[in-house]
Amino acid sequence: MNKIWIIIKREYITRVRNKTFLLSTFLFPLLMFALIFGGAFIGANSTEQRKIAVDDQSGIYKNNFKDGSAVSFGYPDAVTKNNYQDKGYEGLLIVYSSTPQKADSVRLYTEKQLGLATDEAIKNQLQKINENRMLMERGVTRSILDSIKQQSESASSLNYRSYQVKGEEIKEDNKMLALAIGYASGFIIYIVLFIYGTAVMRGVMEEKTNRIAEVMVSSVKPFQLMLGKIIGIAAVGLTQLFLWIILVFVLSSLSSLFISPEVLEQAKQMNESMPSMAQNNTMALKILEAKTTVLSANWALIIPCFIFFFLFGYLFYASLFAAVGSVVNEDPQEAQSLMLPITLPIVLGIFIMVNAIQNPSGSLAVWGSIIPFTSPIVMMARIPFGVPWWQLAISMGSLILGFLFTTWLSAKIYRTGILLYGKKVTLKEMAKWAFRKA
Repeated sequence: MNKIWIIIKREYITRVRNKTFLLSTFLFPLLMFALIFGGAFIGANSTEQRKIAVDDQSGIYKNNFKDGSAVSFGYPDAVTKNNYQDKGYEGLLIVYSSTPQKADSVRLYTEKQLGLATDEAIKNQLQKINENRMLMERGVTRSILDSIKQQSESASSLNYRSYQVKGEEIKEDNKMLALAIGYASGFIIYIVLFIYGTAVMRGVMEEKTNRIAEVMVSSVKPFQLMLGKIIGIAAVGLTQLFLWIILVFVLSSLSSLFISPEVLEQAKQMNESMPSMAQNNTMALKILEAKTTVLSANWALIIPCFIFFFLFGYLFYASLFAAVGSVVNEDPQEAQSLMLPITLPIVLGIFIMVNAIQNPSGSLAVWGSIIPFTSPIVMMARIPFGVPWWQLAISMGSLILGFLFTTWLSAKIYRTGILLYGKKVTLKEMAKWAFRKA
């Protein structure tokens, strides 16, 4: 046991002190926050207003176009395709017919492409003007229609609620939050299996290529060497995971400091007492709603389950990756061909996860969350929607048994392959090593 601990310590310290580990650990959460908030900021401030000249030959659109953030309209006299730029415009919109269904009834002429935002803004304006005209013909004003729509949307959002009933317990069912957590946790485990699994394989390959394994095997058993490497890299992964959780929590707390708790409480009270006045505190209400929604998830179950499937999912596959690394020499193509039977179930898990999010109680989702090859990904996608305790217990138990089986199997391959040089090993030979009697 002391020898395994020495190997674990060596693997852990070597990788944690690596600059790549430090940069990925601390920069990844910062990069994600920068992409989310930076993208929103750039998107809000990147729209350039375009000046469009309007030549309304139908007689119903003139002076009805309204300026927006993406486009502004003008109605110059005697404007043509040859002189609209001289008049200070970037495009010319000609309305030939008052019948929008008629082919080529509206044309936009520009020297260069103005982008999708401009096209969408013009189309929306044309649609709204046509709607207003048809409403007026039927004796209905736009203000009345908007009022009806607003009341209808408000009524549907207030009256419709989805609840989950478990015995005497009744709680609101937030499917969007469950979907987001399911996708995020499933994809994180999917990425972890690939990143840390291949890290184990590359580590074994490097030691074998550099003849370090020969020296180490003279002091420790091959099984101890493999197990120490797997657990050491698992400790690195858990360290990185916990640091990410802490950093995300700190960054989330810092972002919420921009609006004080007093403002959030005031917005909450205003929303309950005077919903119409609460619209003035839109940002505060959105933050309040987001916090309330996130806190409504069953984190006491989700976080421990995530750590369990994160750890044992890695352990299940890491031993298989180690076995592949032990039989490969220096040829990357050889490693890829032997990795295929390992990577296929991981990719299959993603496809089943998508189905599980759409139908968490379906047969495919249930079996996918129990079979060890796909359960780390699929079960984490199902847990936010609610999973019977017995299915969760079977899934965890089968994953632990699967880990013990793959470790035993891989150790037999590792013992033979780690000292084998100059020979290209096939999957058939690996299977013989795994199942032969000691």
